[in-house]
Amino acid sequence: MTKLKLLPRLTAGLLVAAGTLPMTSQAAADYPERRIDAVVPWGAGGSTDNMARSLTPHVEAILGADIVINNLPGGTGVIGTNIVLNRPANGHSLLYGAENAQLYPVLELADFDYGAMHPVSLIGQGIVLIVAPAEKEWNDFGDLLAEAQATPGQLLMGDAGTGGLPSTVLAMINAVDELDVRSVTFGGDGPAITALLGNHLDFMPMALASAQEQIRAGHLKALAVLSTEPVEQLPDVPLITEFLPEMEGFLPWGPFWGAYVHQDTPDDIKATLETAYEEAIADDDFQAFLTRNGATPLNLQGAEAEEFLNRWQSVTAWAMEDAGSARVSPEALGIPRL
Repeated sequence: MTKLKLLPRLTAGLLVAAGTLPMTSQAAADYPERRIDAVVPWGAGGSTDNMARSLTPHVEAILGADIVINNLPGGTGVIGTNIVLNRPANGHSLLYGAENAQLYPVLELADFDYGAMHPVSLIGQGIVLIVAPAEKEWNDFGDLLAEAQATPGQLLMGDAGTGGLPSTVLAMINAVDELDVRSVTFGGDGPAITALLGNHLDFMPMALASAQEQIRAGHLKALAVLSTEPVEQLPDVPLITEFLPEMEGFLPWGPFWGAYVHQDTPDDIKATLETAYEEAIADDDFQAFLTRNGATPLNLQGAEAEEFLNRWQSVTAWAMEDAGSARVSPEALGIPRL
């Protein structure tokens, strides 16, 4: 993964003062010696927050320590992530993060990515659909694509801002074909779904977790799923590769959630946390939570987690570059094209 220089204005002396240097082995042996403060860099009630609050009680039971979750939203997750990075690297400050940090350098939102952190565990990955109001005459994504190409710049797509899921999916599509639409930005999936239901939007790429209730109720229709295999919850929805075969090179892809600590956290504390999260994620109750919320389990630690992060960053960053939406070239950042 790209290891960018983290917060270059901080000197070594300030890092020592902030307590970000590694702990002694004796201190690490007593871990956890008090509560753990976890940051969710998004608002309460979102998918990352819901995931964190469902998983955390299982981790607490294994560690025998309290984990207090704080929502610190802002800056596409940059603010909360930066707070964890500037706290002591002692395992008592944890980040529950989504995928966005892997795009911070490409979009010039920050000069760091998850290379500045250690992935305790990659927890689960969301399934992505392209949805439209049920009243639309389209039967599938092929119909949407044909109309968009016949009327360029006319269809309205719900968006969540630069680096959000919809704009990333649009960049992937435009890397292999042409989907010229107008983006309308919303503060979250909730307001965007309201706009879809009111026929103020024509379509939107969205996580299954956000759309499944409205699809089940018949208010929204799924036009395609970003997958190479049928989705268990929606087995009749066509795959995006049926319409854009070149998309297969980007798949599997979707938003994901992970737990992270500062890269300088002592190795034995990292190992303790990894073991606890691996067991907690495997718990039947949490697995059922993921299924109910349209997500698939990952439960990746160590080299497997690093490999996943590297591939996701490469696929997404280069898709944005090919579509002309990257602000900084992945090549300039040392991100290989995988």
